[in-house]
Amino acid sequence: MQSTNKDWYLASFEAFEKSLNGEMKSSFHGIRKEAIGRFAELGFPTTKNEEWKYTDVSPLTRLRFQPVLQYAGEGVSKKDIERFRLGIQDSHVLVCVNGHFSRELSAIGKIPAGVRLGGLAEEIRSGNQLVEQYLARKAKYENDSFTALSTAFLMDGIFVRVPDGVVVDRPIHVIFISQNQDTEVVVHPRTLVVAGKSSQAAFVESHVSLSSRPYFTNVVTEIVLGENAVVEYDKVQMDSTSAFHISTTHVYQERNSNFASNAITFGGLFVRNNITAVLDGEGSEATLNGLYLATGEQLVDNHTTIDHAKPHCPSHELYKGILAGKSRGVFNGKIFVRKEAQKTDAKQTNKNLVLSDEASIDTKPQLEIFADDVKCTHGATIGQLDDEALFYLRSRGVGLEKARDILIYAFASDVVDKIKVAEMRETLQAMLHDRLEQSRAFNKN
Repeated sequence: MQSTNKDWYLASFEAFEKSLNGEMKSSFHGIRKEAIGRFAELGFPTTKNEEWKYTDVSPLTRLRFQPVLQYAGEGVSKKDIERFRLGIQDSHVLVCVNGHFSRELSAIGKIPAGVRLGGLAEEIRSGNQLVEQYLARKAKYENDSFTALSTAFLMDGIFVRVPDGVVVDRPIHVIFISQNQDTEVVVHPRTLVVAGKSSQAAFVESHVSLSSRPYFTNVVTEIVLGENAVVEYDKVQMDSTSAFHISTTHVYQERNSNFASNAITFGGLFVRNNITAVLDGEGSEATLNGLYLATGEQLVDNHTTIDHAKPHCPSHELYKGILAGKSRGVFNGKIFVRKEAQKTDAKQTNKNLVLSDEASIDTKPQLEIFADDVKCTHGATIGQLDDEALFYLRSRGVGLEKARDILIYAFASDVVDKIKVAEMRETLQAMLHDRLEQSRAFNKN
């Protein structure tokens, strides 16, 4: 079955090539062909692959998803976009529908001089030097089947460039919308963010749905931070409960840069989030935070890697999971310290609440240390609600369900509270309450 579905994607690539017309002669198309060749060699991962030990991809590979080869945003309105703005009214909004950038639905507004916000396809066609330098260079496809697929089918997405010394004081909000098609579809949206020396920006990436059919989103985001750059990257995943979502984020940091990520996962049937931060400049700092709330029969798998390549680089990581119904969670967090990375200070924590007897979590923190003057700690916990805290609240007149919600919200809020965009933080707090109501309903069924 896996071989058959691999052949399906190879045949889809042939049709995709024919749709490119003159673009087949571009230099970037050579990278596409290399990537599909690598996918042909790799195939889809199985549970025999250590990186996929706890996650079986066969539910995804059994379906024959069709690529969306051209923009088809009819039926998506500005009113729809307003619903998906996460309460952020003062922002630069860029919209992709089924992986294709829509300037008509976007609301970029006035931007500082030298900043570029727009579609990736246009930048590829124009021969943008930064795109040629960084696109598909940081997120490697040689050993990753899904990144290889993304690179092979790369058509469009988002390009963000913040020049040296520029501060973008409003959030840059990218909204990826999956819209109904005549069949099950796959989209491979790509994002490239290049933050120059001493620049600052807040970047929000959200994934939402107007589709009632199963669909597959295979998204790759590459973020490059120049010396002294400061970037906050918040990802909110709210796909439909019939969606397959695989996300790969690769962050490359130069000297004294500061990167903070807050990843919130609420939606999807099958979700895999990969994030890698490479601290390749002395004094750079990375913070990875994540919250995943799964109900029903959702699977949410988070894989994180922090690669300390240079000395004097601190990193901080906090991932929390809440699992209800028959859901499954996976967390694999790796801290890698190279021989040259002396004076590394790395802390990693994964905590999980399991709210039903049928929910489960597999957690695997890892340290690989090749330097001798470092401070590295990691820890993982799996538990249920604290009976004493629950009793304390009930003894003061709080009902059982309300008491449970208070404790669960307190558990989750220290991740949501780390988001600096105030309107977004408040919206997510309200969404968290709604999701807790849903988890309670699943636990009753």
